[in-house]
Amino acid sequence: MAGALIVTAEIAPHDLAWLDRLRRAHFPPERNHLAAHLTMFHALPPSVEAEVRSTLAQLSVEPPPQASIDGLMDLGGGVAFRVVSPDLDQVRRRLAEDFHGLLSAQDAGGWRPHITIQNKVATKQARALKLSLERDFHARPLAIRGLGLHRYLGTPWETLAIYAFRGR
Repeated sequence: MAGALIVTAEIAPHDLAWLDRLRRAHFPPERNHLAAHLTMFHALPPSVEAEVRSTLAQLSVEPPPQASIDGLMDLGGGVAFRVVSPDLDQVRRRLAEDFHGLLSAQDAGGWRPHITIQNKVATKQARALKLSLERDFHARPLAIRGLGLHRYLGTPWETLAIYAFRGR
């Protein structure tokens, strides 16, 4: 939906650099118009932008959520890192409650937090990458620096604001 609002968990620069390097190496270049990202909501209506901004600003007074990359996900034609974070789950639940009735089918259907490294490739190619990444995989912390608000205009997205977590 053109103009829809997207909410992301903003990944700290040191983790983003690693994830984005992998994404650039394995995502089809003609389709890779975004840096690695962790989407919390895909399509909030543009009419609630002021309310979303206010809610994200309120949430940003909290300490950064604890999160980790705990495994790999098979996306069929791609591969993603599975993200586990009870803290981010709580943030998403609050936002989902605040915007109940306005969520797209995709956003209302639940959340499987992940960071896509590869997509839109042949299943065989995706399986090979997943096996390769699993050989050396170790769970690791994932630093989240804030919440991002973006507008969908095709690709790339328009970043409207980043709300850095500032609690201790």
